[in-house]
Amino acid sequence: VGKRGGCKSTTQAFIHKLMVQAVAEGENVVRLKGGDPFIFGRGGEEVEHLRAEGIEVEVINGITSGLAGLTSLGAPLTHRDHAHGVVFVTGHAKPGDDGPDWPQLAAAARQAKLTLVIYMGVSSLHAIQTGLLQGLPATTPVAIVQNASLPQQRETLTTLGQLVHTMASEGLQSPSIIVVGDVVQGARAWQAQTEASRHTA
Repeated sequence: VGKRGGCKSTTQAFIHKLMVQAVAEGENVVRLKGGDPFIFGRGGEEVEHLRAEGIEVEVINGITSGLAGLTSLGAPLTHRDHAHGVVFVTGHAKPGDDGPDWPQLAAAARQAKLTLVIYMGVSSLHAIQTGLLQGLPATTPVAIVQNASLPQQRETLTTLGQLVHTMASEGLQSPSIIVVGDVVQGARAWQAQTEASRHTA
């Protein structure tokens, strides 16, 4: 009953029905998710439904892709020299919802020195970039990590001003995590680029 962004997948209502049906048949049900079920994983919706049916639920946290992705590049989400906090935000709004106010988020990130970790933002990438550029410099570092922590992981580093162009030129697709902020400078590849440019200057 997996879900894949942009693809036909099992409806959430049917997943709820399957779990309740299996429990009624005496089964122990494991709903295994990639990452963390309570970080944009619809785990909250599933727990609410099962509890309403009188079913006991235990949640075991995983490592969310927003953390795993940047960690795999050797960089933290927070660093006292670069970020006072981190915001996890979805780039894919629920139907009928306008979604995040990107200019406002950008202003908050700049003022409070926050790292932005954007989930499911590929289909709205142009709007995200345009909105964030209203509050953050075009030179703001960005990391894009596709299939974070999986064997087929791909990643690239860019700047906010080049985000849409880089995503297209590198052929990166969903599912990708987009990390925006100065902490990206801690990535091994970013440091290597910086070091190389110093030697050629």
